[in-house]
Amino acid sequence: MTLVAALVLLAGLGYGSLLLPMPYLVAAPGVTLDTIGEQEDGQPIIGIEGAEGYEHEGSLSMVTVQYAGGPQHRLNLFTLVTAWISPSQAVLPEELLFPAGRSQQEVSERQTVQMNDSQTKATAAALNQLDIDYEAVPRVAEAVEGMPAEGIVEPDDVIVAVDGDPVPTSAGGEGPEELVGSAYVVDRVSARDAGEPVALTLERDGEEVEVEVETVSNDDGSAAVGVLITDDMDFPVEIDITVGEIGGPSAGMMFALGIIDRLSEEGITGGASVAGSGTISTDGRVGGISGVPQKMVSAERDGAEYFLVAADSCSQVAQSAAYGELDVVRVETLTDAVDALETIREGGDDLPRCE
Repeated sequence: MTLVAALVLLAGLGYGSLLLPMPYLVAAPGVTLDTIGEQEDGQPIIGIEGAEGYEHEGSLSMVTVQYAGGPQHRLNLFTLVTAWISPSQAVLPEELLFPAGRSQQEVSERQTVQMNDSQTKATAAALNQLDIDYEAVPRVAEAVEGMPAEGIVEPDDVIVAVDGDPVPTSAGGEGPEELVGSAYVVDRVSARDAGEPVALTLERDGEEVEVEVETVSNDDGSAAVGVLITDDMDFPVEIDITVGEIGGPSAGMMFALGIIDRLSEEGITGGASVAGSGTISTDGRVGGISGVPQKMVSAERDGAEYFLVAADSCSQVAQSAAYGELDVVRVETLTDAVDALETIREGGDDLPRCE
């Protein structure tokens, strides 16, 4: 009877442990959304005003990851083990999406801000690619506490010049390689040796102010002064992107390609079904993202033939259950993506692929 009681107790404890909430997330393939397609009401996902908008065959789909779990909705061990066994899902530490001290609402709000920011950067990058002029004026958002610029540079200061050289603000006409606005400022500051001061000319309350700020070393060894800069954008074309409740920055590249397609008389896909993921900067650099294995499954499930992935995320490709089912194209810049689509459109096979 003692043995039977012990076995019953052990079985009860084992079953109970399977139901205990655990601080982990489950990442699963999410929805895909064709950026050159339509919303449920028939309106285009990317709306164009102030210029001719075109519609073409093919698709340029952004892809998402669906997360389950979180501090307020923790999953039990049984669910996590089931997801761990699944070839299309992944189990991740909770803090990757919900850092300590940050509520679920704060994370959601941050992802909304990132989504809005990615749409603005995608518009700038697309107009750069198309050589369409726009204005980008660098404005100080915040001086980082404890950094050299604190107490010297103030929020809403406009950075007019760096080391006496005027900051170029007219973008687009010189092509995607021309640095303007905040990208120019960051490039000029980070290119010097850490510890070397930088002279900034600021416009503050209608007057010009000259300041000198010491630099320190960033984690990557580049110089920094501790200023967060945003660009006041003045676009000649109004771009309105509608994607519902989706957040985060990883659709930036696909937004930029969608805008290029909508503004181009000739479609850029040649009718192919293309999906992809990567952040975008105003000068067209494509940045790495997470969740590539699940995003590839989403893309393959919804009919994509090609998957454009940020070069920094190539290491994730072979982990996907859709590996070998998609033609995965490695992309470092928006120009790379446009060139790859041209190759696809012309029926070529000489594409940059992840090693």
